[in-house]
Amino acid sequence: MFDGRFIPLTRPDLKWKHETASVQMFEHLITSNKLEEVMRSYGLVLEEDMLFIKEQIGGPIDETACVKSWPYRGRPKEKSFLYEIVANKKNGIDVDKWDYFARDCHHLGISNNFDYKRLLVFTRVCEVENQKHICTRDKEVGNLYEMFHTRNCLHRRAYQHKTGNIIEIMITEAFQKADRFFEIKGSGGKVYRISTAMEDMEAYAKLTDCIYLGILHSSDENLKEAREILHRVERRELYKFLGETRPKSKKEIVKSNSLAESIANSKPKKDPPDVELKAENFIVDVVSMDYGMKEQNPIDNVHFYCKADPSKAVKITQEQVSSLLPRTFMEQVVRVYYKSQDPLIISAAKQYFVQWCMQNDFTKPQTPESTIGSQNHGMVWVGRGP
Repeated sequence: MFDGRFIPLTRPDLKWKHETASVQMFEHLITSNKLEEVMRSYGLVLEEDMLFIKEQIGGPIDETACVKSWPYRGRPKEKSFLYEIVANKKNGIDVDKWDYFARDCHHLGISNNFDYKRLLVFTRVCEVENQKHICTRDKEVGNLYEMFHTRNCLHRRAYQHKTGNIIEIMITEAFQKADRFFEIKGSGGKVYRISTAMEDMEAYAKLTDCIYLGILHSSDENLKEAREILHRVERRELYKFLGETRPKSKKEIVKSNSLAESIANSKPKKDPPDVELKAENFIVDVVSMDYGMKEQNPIDNVHFYCKADPSKAVKITQEQVSSLLPRTFMEQVVRVYYKSQDPLIISAAKQYFVQWCMQNDFTKPQTPESTIGSQNHGMVWVGRGP
């Protein structure tokens, strides 16, 4: 929520991602806890190994080095496969995913059909075009597709759940309203805001749940608006979900305020509701679902080996695996909410949303009620497909 919603809204010109803060936090942990001597006592070469750890988190330290034949400095090119273990930039198959799959599936009660232990048994390093890569046994290709399917299921059922997302949006709104009134002390006593705390690791370390609770339980008049939003979250008075739709074309939808304005202007032509709907009360959330590499099939970037020649790396195409595998690896879902609890207003807002979908040739919206046609004054959906 912080780096995906809050920071882009409060600091739109800032090019920042949480991996950057992770590298800075790692440096802060070493210096503030005086761990240099301890690391040396374990035989760690500080400059080389520190660089290697940072590169595992955030990729090449020097961005200009990316154009070179070997952009990393923590390990030589002969050890290239080591950069495919923690955060695999080539195909996304890494222990970072396996860790959160196991944790989140367990706590959410979702079955995890991906077997990482079996995959490890059939994993080896092969040389491909003078560079060493992690390769997987050819018969494990189905297991890898299952891994990406598990990732997709977790995003659909948990990380991008419509209710979880609207709670994130409401908390983000509260943080935006509280930002200039909420003070966080960093190193040297310097004061930061929620939106600037990542500039100092001592301040950044204080961005815990206490921020939420501090606003929720405050009596500061400046935090009144933010506090009221969080009280709504606590009382489950969430912005109402109107439905979701998908663009039929492959053109990417860019999230912007113009989407809400467009819906607010989509007044139904037949029996329009007699209520006034404001653009600022429509919340449009554009969610991208993919296999981790946007439109690309990540398995296309995986090297395999066969039992007959374990030292030779090969590629396996979809056609060689199954005709039942997905053909599209990215889609966008447009979800629309409205800031009201009034049933009449929500009913009218749904009519506007349906009209907007029809005008833009989007799919018939999935809505909380299956009888949207009968509830909307006889509105009939005209479109292609079922």
